[in-house]
Amino acid sequence: MPIWVDADACPGVIKEILFRAAERAQIPTILVANQYIATPASKVISMVQVGSGFDVADNEIVKRVVAGDLVITSDIPLAAEVVEKGAQALSHRGEAYTKETIRQRLSMRDFMENLRNSGVQTGGQAAMNHTDRQTFANKLDRWITKQNKQANP
Repeated sequence: MPIWVDADACPGVIKEILFRAAERAQIPTILVANQYIATPASKVISMVQVGSGFDVADNEIVKRVVAGDLVITSDIPLAAEVVEKGAQALSHRGEAYTKETIRQRLSMRDFMENLRNSGVQTGGQAAMNHTDRQTFANKLDRWITKQNKQANP
């Protein structure tokens, strides 16, 4: 199963973790973005550049993803769509979006957006730290291990 990356907002350190994991496990990894993103020379890592516009990259991922694929994104509406299709979604910080948790995450996102639209300063996300990177890498490794066990029972 391939890994799809919502690459426009994906931190560089997370892309590096993905590149190393893709090469080690030989898992097709496709970055989708509105702008060109350099990828290492690899037979398993590729990049799809889509046109500019709101949600164009997200729509491309939703169009191509199938059940069992993994999508790396911090975009909660995109995560909801891919989870609905039976794919798995993981944030850059290692948070797994599941059928059980995605509704709550969407509700919280909408609530915070309403607060911001009414003028309340909600602040932004904290900068990524070592713990976030480690959590992401661990969750990615677990997904890869699970895929390998399913492919080679």
